[in-house]
Amino acid sequence: MCGRIICSQRCEHASRGLRSSLTERGTKLPGGCIASTLLRKAIEREGCGPSSFVVIIVFIIIVWTAAYRVVAGVGAIPGGASAALLLATMVGLTTVPYLARQVVAARVRHAMDYEVTRAGMVYMVITLVIGIASINTGNHLLYIVVAALLSAILVSGIASALVLRHLELDVHLPEHVFAGRPMLARMMLRNLSSWLPSFSIRVVPSKRKPVKRWRWEAYTLGVPRNRPVESQWLRVRDRRLRRVLENPDKGILNQTVYFPFLGAGQDLRADLEMNFPVRGCYREKDFGLATRFPFAFLKKTRRIALAREVIVYPKVEPPQEFFEVLPMVTGEFAAFVRGRGYDLYRIREYMPEDSARHVDSKATARTGALKVREFSREDERKLRVVFDNPLPGVLDAHRYERAVHLAASLGWHFHHEDVEISYVAPGLEPTTDVFAFLHYLALVEPQEATSVFDRLRASEDYNVIVTAGDRSQVPPVLAARSYVISLGAQDDARVGAID
Repeated sequence: MCGRIICSQRCEHASRGLRSSLTERGTKLPGGCIASTLLRKAIEREGCGPSSFVVIIVFIIIVWTAAYRVVAGVGAIPGGASAALLLATMVGLTTVPYLARQVVAARVRHAMDYEVTRAGMVYMVITLVIGIASINTGNHLLYIVVAALLSAILVSGIASALVLRHLELDVHLPEHVFAGRPMLARMMLRNLSSWLPSFSIRVVPSKRKPVKRWRWEAYTLGVPRNRPVESQWLRVRDRRLRRVLENPDKGILNQTVYFPFLGAGQDLRADLEMNFPVRGCYREKDFGLATRFPFAFLKKTRRIALAREVIVYPKVEPPQEFFEVLPMVTGEFAAFVRGRGYDLYRIREYMPEDSARHVDSKATARTGALKVREFSREDERKLRVVFDNPLPGVLDAHRYERAVHLAASLGWHFHHEDVEISYVAPGLEPTTDVFAFLHYLALVEPQEATSVFDRLRASEDYNVIVTAGDRSQVPPVLAARSYVISLGAQDDARVGAID
């Protein structure tokens, strides 16, 4: 409000000074008072900003040019008119887009936006030069040329709007997407018009503007700070204030899809290969249909409210730790499930506690030593993958992603084996659905929550536990039926079985 009052006072002061100087010279400006009054009211209503000052300067130049024409003759008109035209062009390029964004029709504003191309900038400069020349020379032919050039810009805007008006877009994404694996997305573009074709259409991603805000976050304070983690003699959980991105959205579409021609009533499909490098949630709030048709002066984009979201699972390709862990996990699990069932597990030496009905006569006759058959317990081939989500600051980002990757790889591998598998993690209800477990791992972040060991109930399942803590932190009852993979502060994962 103060800015409006000051700007209005400046405008009134300039108008009074102009009127007083002209009154001393005996010059009359019948429209001066009306123009200054209208300008003052417009500024009081719309506010005062950089564009308002430009408008004031243009207004003063026009009034001074008219006054100087009466005092000094027609020789001063071309210079003042050229300056006024240049400033008016600046107003058109700076103020008009701002005012267009303030219109009441918000739906139209969000549906269409435009940007001037390099060819359009060159074209406007040429038009401006010819316009200044027409004012300076008074040549009517140049006025006609300028009018034709301006009409071409108008025709370009109308034609591009008509081309985009009747288009309909649909995007189909696969249900299950893994990080690092290429996948195909299908885009369907349909022209609803029965008579007007569309030319040179591009599907573009939505505009994403990162917003940074100050936020408190948890971290671990280590002393001395310039030493590695294992060499620090004091580590205290603390909080620090950092400027971070507020809910940064990862975009689905990072490239454009081009449709050169779309006939009336026609629909086209395009298969686009996508590859998401990391896990997480990727979303698009809207998609854009852009065109430079017909003269490439403007790139007009129509925003389509088409929200899409895809959850990208962690990589399930076996990491290096997987090949080190899998043989030991498989061996321990096989030893755990052996028993009295129907599937032959192995033939071994006779033990005093073995039953005589399991003696293998053929193997005994062939080797000359008493042999018995050992069977697997089919009713107890149950495996449970446990992911112990650490607290913030316990693992750095790289080691944490290794833990998530390893847990996803183990869960995916045993999902395809002949075992009854289940999955447990903090914040995840025990489930047998591997995709629910991968969905959890796709979005998981370090957080303060109840330890997963407090939620585990005693069962006959064999557990494979991925944790950041020490192996001694596992409850003894659970440790007797578990294989623990500990990803602590060491460079390599510490793996081992707890008997």
